[in-house]
Amino acid sequence: MSHATQHIVDTNRYAKCIEVSKRVRWDIDDDVIRGRQFDFGKKFLPDGLSKVDELTFLDAQQKKFLSQIQGRTYANTFGLVERFIGAKILEVSKEHWLGDQVALEALVRFTDEELKHQELFRRLEKMTAAGMPAGYDYKPQPNDVAGAVLQASTWAVLGLTCHIELFTQSHYRQSIEPDDELSSLWKDVFLFHWKEESQHAIMDEMEWLREDAKLTPEARDKAVDDLIGLVGAVDGILQAQAKSDTDYFLISAGGTFTSEQAQQIHDTVLKAYRWQYIVSGVQEPRFLEVLGSMITAEQGARINAALAPIVQ
Repeated sequence: MSHATQHIVDTNRYAKCIEVSKRVRWDIDDDVIRGRQFDFGKKFLPDGLSKVDELTFLDAQQKKFLSQIQGRTYANTFGLVERFIGAKILEVSKEHWLGDQVALEALVRFTDEELKHQELFRRLEKMTAAGMPAGYDYKPQPNDVAGAVLQASTWAVLGLTCHIELFTQSHYRQSIEPDDELSSLWKDVFLFHWKEESQHAIMDEMEWLREDAKLTPEARDKAVDDLIGLVGAVDGILQAQAKSDTDYFLISAGGTFTSEQAQQIHDTVLKAYRWQYIVSGVQEPRFLEVLGSMITAEQGARINAALAPIVQ
């Protein structure tokens, strides 16, 4: 692909995203929270995401508590990634400033929705903190992480973003929506989040392909390395948080665990976090299709080799 390739902006697809965005638009208090609190008598994350059902030595109360810890981290991690996603989308919107105004409006709405989602997740942290024992610690700082992520090439950041916003869809449809055992407020949060993220995933893909069309083969090869680096950085965050959350669980859950059991809890939490934030996304058919359309077989092999230890 030559450096001069022009990517045609599909105005109709951006227009469709605006139309749906207007139709599904929601308010944090009026539509989502509606004066409710979390039901701490119920799980937050379904077993398919939390993997707590694999810890057969935990009783029902302990499994529920571990699902609530993981759910709290799940919400905080979305708030974290939306910090860099919003900033990057605002930045790429610049390329439409004096061009297609429909595309610009779609991306401005996207950024506005991401700011709202961050506020929602900050609210959830306060609400979960009020109903859970003291001592929980969310390790990564959103601005520090975003600053580091945004050092990578735009192609890599858009690739990571597309992957995140696609797995958001599958988590909701496959795991959260069908589970009747979850806190109803928790389910509603991710129902409304999913409604807006559906449009974001479409725009991520369009912007990623548009960016790809501008790259030389050398620049794309470097961007693939950047994407591998970003996934590794995400994994580092997940490892630190899995340790923190396991320590919090062991102190707060009640009951005594052998060192083998404590290790098993840690390993299962890390496996769950890797599934939630990396593996479920890189196995998403649409992500594989879009990525595969841009890279060589050798680049694909490099990505697979880097993922192998994480996917286990």
